[in-house]
Amino acid sequence: MRDKKKIKEILEHDGVIAFVTDTVWGIGCLPSSKKAVERIYEIKKRDKKKPLILMSDDIQHLRKYVKPLSLASREIIDKYFPGAVTLVVNKSDNTPNYITSKLETVGIRVPANKTFANICKLVDGHTLATTSANISSEPPALSYDEAIKYMGDKVDYIVEDYGEMAQGHASTVVGVSPKGIQIFRQGDIVINVSQYGKARF
Repeated sequence: MRDKKKIKEILEHDGVIAFVTDTVWGIGCLPSSKKAVERIYEIKKRDKKKPLILMSDDIQHLRKYVKPLSLASREIIDKYFPGAVTLVVNKSDNTPNYITSKLETVGIRVPANKTFANICKLVDGHTLATTSANISSEPPALSYDEAIKYMGDKVDYIVEDYGEMAQGHASTVVGVSPKGIQIFRQGDIVINVSQYGKARF
């Protein structure tokens, strides 16, 4: 990755970048930057009631942002992380309300994409607050060229994919709570909800 220093400096100075993941292209910033998060909402024309998610190169870096994980949550992580599954769980006090739209839950994900993982390794905490690279209600970017077309004049930098292509399908979003498991968005990965007994929550 040729642009490590530039990416790091942009993120550490309230910047917003676009990047490839294993599903679709995304835009993101440091979770600690309220200014950058607000810019993401402006860039996307995104409803403030719709939260961002937190993504990292390793689940260990996301644990501080959530409350202790239930057995069911850990089983989903063990089976599907890294990969195209976003897990929605109760957030900890380390997750700002401006990321979760004041909800008590937060989505976390570890993409199976080396380029994204290398971006995470550049910053303290290895974590970005993210969403898809598109204007709300429009299709997300699926390639470097589309990221430039959709976001080129809106974000501070677009990171090359370095051959790590997006597959083109959004992640499956699954919520885990004491009430059980709920699929909020069905992606390519199908999770068998019935296999998780109540004792796991």
